[in-house]
Formats: sequence, structure tokens, C-alpha cells
Amino acid sequence: MTTRALSRRAWLGAAALALSAGSGPAAFAQAAPYPSKPIKVVVPFAAGGATDVLARVLAEKMAVGLGQPMVIDNKPGAAGIIGTDAVAKAAPDGYTLLLGLSNSMLTNQFLYTKLPYSPERDIAPIYQIAIAPLVLVAHPSVPVATGPELLKYIAANKGKVAYGSYGTGAYPHLAGAYMSQSQNADMSHVAYRGEAPMVQDLLGGQIQIAFASALQVKAHIDAGKLKAIGVSGERRMGTLPNVPTLGEQGLNDEAYRVAGWLAFGAPAGTPPAILERVAAEVRKATEHPDVAQRITAMGFDVQKSSPALFTAAMNKERPVWERLIKASGAKLD
Repeated sequence: MTTRALSRRAWLGAAALALSAGSGPAAFAQAAPYPSKPIKVVVPFAAGGATDVLARVLAEKMAVGLGQPMVIDNKPGAAGIIGTDAVAKAAPDGYTLLLGLSNSMLTNQFLYTKLPYSPERDIAPIYQIAIAPLVLVAHPSVPVATGPELLKYIAANKGKVAYGSYGTGAYPHLAGAYMSQSQNADMSHVAYRGEAPMVQDLLGGQIQIAFASALQVKAHIDAGKLKAIGVSGERRMGTLPNVPTLGEQGLNDEAYRVAGWLAFGAPAGTPPAILERVAAEVRKATEHPDVAQRITAMGFDVQKSSPALFTAAMNKERPVWERLIKASGAKLD
């Protein structure tokens, strides 16, 4: 074989090797634009609650900007742990996202001695969508109208009052536990797989009080089927302007002045460019007038966020929630 033939064969072999190396699955994945297929949004609560409703509203808008469908996947149970753990263990490629609450993304680490994931290590913050104050509501059979009256009532009826939550570790559980602990009221806690079934039992009188979203209870308050006792957080809800905050009523304990939130997250290790892309689409979605109005109608305060701003907000809140959980006596195995 001639030297010329050998050189040609060597050149062809080198070219084939280079082509193979540059067009394999890894190289193709790197070159593929994001997103190139549908995106799954895990909601760690049952369908019908405020988190699920918000997820569907945002997904519809975000799908337009992303150019791909966003599929809602409800994985309720264990205070958001099941769904959040599924996201923590998913591939960090931007095709599995979390729309969760402060409990599964921050506070569960202080409540449970064992978690299958670490909120700080395994979940990448993307965007804090809204601060979510809640309404403390009571069944009409409870003979009170204000926060101070309720505290006196539960103290005088030790062991006879039950409060509900949409999951152990969520704000309704922690605030109720703190209320019971501070008044030595020995209230019973009933955890539900979602907000909708909690409200149904409250309407039926199976539980007597609960913290709930305005989305779920405003119509019942207006109809006289539930009593609005007060609002958590620092200011009144735009959708319930006549209901004072618990702080306005003199309940200045930190437990009643904090509020949970709703946010997007992703598996840790998701490329920063993807996190920023998703955050940009969340921002655009929340800036739609109809979406902003919908969020406000839920009783929530729309936020302008980013991965960096969301991370900073969690760092600031972390000691507050840690103190609340310790004061509530709600530490779990």
C-alpha cells in the first residue's frame, strides 16, 4: 500500500473518530436547546388546593414562552415530602421542576429528625412566586369572633378543640401547634392530604378551626358558613380587606406574624442557565394582569424574584422558622 493511500486512510479514520466524538449522546444533549421536550411540574399536594390551582395557572402561561407543554404531576402526602423528594432525586436537566411551599423547601428540615432529602443540599431555588398569608377560620359553632377570644376559648376547653392542616409541617400545623402549646390547650391536630378536604371537614364540624387560603374559604366566609378570625402575616389581604391581621388584634407573637410562601425549585445541579430561564418565564407569567389578579384573589402577595433573591430570602427566614418550630413543640421523628 502506498504512502499516499495510508495517509488518506489515516485521515478518514481521524475524521470518523472526531465525528463520532462530537455527535454522540452527550454532545447532542449539550447542543440541544432548552427546553426540547415537555416539562414536568411536581406539586406535592392534592389537586384542588391553592398550590395546585396556582401551578396550573402559571404552567399555562409559561408553556407559551418556553415553547413546550408543562405537565402538572400531583404527588401529595407526608407534608410535601413525597413530591419534593421525587424532585430532589430527579435528573438535574430542567425537565422536572417543583412548585412547593415553604414547608417542603425550608421548614421540614427543622421539624423532622430524618428527611429523605436535604432542602439546602438537594433543591435548587428558582423563584419565590408569592408570600402566602392565611386566614384563621372557625366553624360557626365556635363562640368567638377575634383572635384573643379564640385563645381564651381553647384554653377554657382543653382537649376539646381540633385544628386542621394540609400536611404536617405546613404553616397551619405549626401555627396551630404553637397556639395550643402557648395556651396549654391540648388541641388535636388533624393532617389532611390537601387543603380542599381540610376545608370540607371544617365545614362539616369535624374540626373546629384551621388556617386556610382565601381561595378555599372566602366564599364560605361570605356565606356565613365559616368565621374569619384573623389573618396571618404583616398586612391584611386585598381580597379580605375587612379581616384584621392577628397582629392588629394584639397577637404579636412571631408565630402569627410570619407567612409561608409558594415557589419554584429544581433538583440541585440543574445548570444555572436553565434556572435563570425558568425564573424569567415565571416572572413574565406573574406579570400578566390576569395572573397577578388571580394570585391576589387567592390572598397572596406577588413577588419579584430570581434564584439569587430567593436564596437570600430563605437564608433570612431560616432562623425565624427554626424558632417557631422549637416554640411550637412540634418536632417529629
